[in-house]
Amino acid sequence: MIKKIFLACALLTASFGYAQTVGGYWYGPAFAQTKNSASNYLIELILKDNNGKLQGALNYYFKNSFRSVPVNGSYNAKTRYITLHDVPVTYFGSFVDMEIDCTMDLVATYRKSKTESTLVGYFTGKPGYKYTCIDLNFNLVLNTDASNMDSVFQALRNFKETHQVWKPTATDTITDVNIIQRKVVNYVVNNEFKKREIDVVQEIEVESDSITLDFYDNGEIDGDSISVFVNKDLLAYNRIISTRSVHFDIKLDTTLEYNEVSMFADNLGSIPPNTALMIVSDGKNRFEIRLTSNFEKNATIRVRKKKR
Repeated sequence: MIKKIFLACALLTASFGYAQTVGGYWYGPAFAQTKNSASNYLIELILKDNNGKLQGALNYYFKNSFRSVPVNGSYNAKTRYITLHDVPVTYFGSFVDMEIDCTMDLVATYRKSKTESTLVGYFTGKPGYKYTCIDLNFNLVLNTDASNMDSVFQALRNFKETHQVWKPTATDTITDVNIIQRKVVNYVVNNEFKKREIDVVQEIEVESDSITLDFYDNGEIDGDSISVFVNKDLLAYNRIISTRSVHFDIKLDTTLEYNEVSMFADNLGSIPPNTALMIVSDGKNRFEIRLTSNFEKNATIRVRKKKR
């Protein structure tokens, strides 16, 4: 599965990887210097180099979770040093059901030989946290097989936004998972959620105090992973969406003017952006709403209880 994701990302990040820049698709493991093998991270780093100014995305797998964050930094072509600033990295000692952020800098040296290009370096904790957030060492390898990234990326993105390949019918009841309505703790996702804009895409009016929510991938099934918030409380995180729904039974807070349901993009899938079809039902009425989230905004709907 991970190899397929690596390949998909590589195909999308095509034109980044040229010999004289550090732009491209890099991958490999990162290791915390502990005796626990579960402290290893699997890293994907996608960079665009604009005359030494770096932008891109860092994806990593840790234990049973996946994280994707935007990154910014600089590259010095003379020294071949790379620095990415203030990267949120899950603390290596986090529990599965409660993750904690370490804000770290990525420092690396670009090395090129006849056979491969590598980034050799480490994530290091900010001052005041160095002893808690210990260094994570890595050796990332450049995938040079892809090319012509911009046109491929744009074509796939436009296709995904304008074509609906599949959608469930009213009789489609197949669910992948049922989520219990309770607040869960994930500091990584909560912190990122607060940084992103709330983008209200639609308001609906329902007749019941309770609703159901079903999330499906909107179009091609490409590995989109989402977290779901209700009234800014996290109910589920890192849920892969597909043709089988991620299902919620939600009791509305009737003391509020409206209830908000927000979709947070954990990643952008292999075909950005992160898109979903959300079906809302109050038992009498059914609403189909298409949501698009990215690293800057959380797609949100407002649900109002119909006044009698």
